[in-house]
Amino acid sequence: MIIRFLKQLCVACLCMAAFSAWGQAARSGDKGPEFAPQVGQAGKDVIWVPTPEELVERMLRMAQTTANDYVMDLGSGDGRTVIAAAKKFGATAVGIEYNPDMVTLSQGNAQREGVAAKVTFMKADLFETDFSRASVITMYLLPSINARLKPKILNLKPGTRVVSHAFDMEDWQPDQVDSFDGRRAMLWIVPAKVAGAWKLRIGNGADADVLMAQRYQVLEGSVRYGNLVTSLRAPQLLGDRISFALMDRAGVLHDFNGRVTGDSMEGTLRDVDGRETRWTARKS
Repeated sequence: MIIRFLKQLCVACLCMAAFSAWGQAARSGDKGPEFAPQVGQAGKDVIWVPTPEELVERMLRMAQTTANDYVMDLGSGDGRTVIAAAKKFGATAVGIEYNPDMVTLSQGNAQREGVAAKVTFMKADLFETDFSRASVITMYLLPSINARLKPKILNLKPGTRVVSHAFDMEDWQPDQVDSFDGRRAMLWIVPAKVAGAWKLRIGNGADADVLMAQRYQVLEGSVRYGNLVTSLRAPQLLGDRISFALMDRAGVLHDFNGRVTGDSMEGTLRDVDGRETRWTARKS
């Protein structure tokens, strides 16, 4: 009887201790152990595999990230890219992450790194998120997801920089490829839309008709002066910056450099003697 009584007493004491500890935890707001992500854990569209810290910094440098940038990391995981953009480059940064536990973890990491005021983590679906504020986009997704996002990215403001770890965007060739420790990073600069017919004016003088064909940032085109037609030479497009060379009616070669703003372009041209003249063009 005595032994049975002592056993019952011990069980009762253990229950009271557990109840007391639970009550203290509830009063203090303790939610138990912090979520610890596991490499390879399943997400909505991808598994979680973090980008190494050194490559994160290299990707942000490829994008020439500055304090003036608004960085969006797609599939932000534990928040390391967002935190690095704010802490090392001074940028305002946002992480888009579908897993709410990862969002909470990222917010805690940002607090510990002292950048909580400059970063935001959103529980959101990539395909339903507005990227239009971003000047820099970073991602480590899958080729199929990159392909689905490509049309949306191509409609962003020309000059927006996009950096991907490991995976490309189908037939859209990157503007730069770099690697670190055997891992590849690719940079794309969203090109302006310049395909079509343009009316080119050089200074206050001659007009010409320019026809441009475009495949992403790759251009080709021709210029017509009345019955004279000649090809554009070395046309290049980098974001909203455009350059090309052409022969005028007299057979003089001119180098054009300028910027595209919607349905207009303007810049300067330089002839073989180094003289500069303003030029403008409007879509016709």
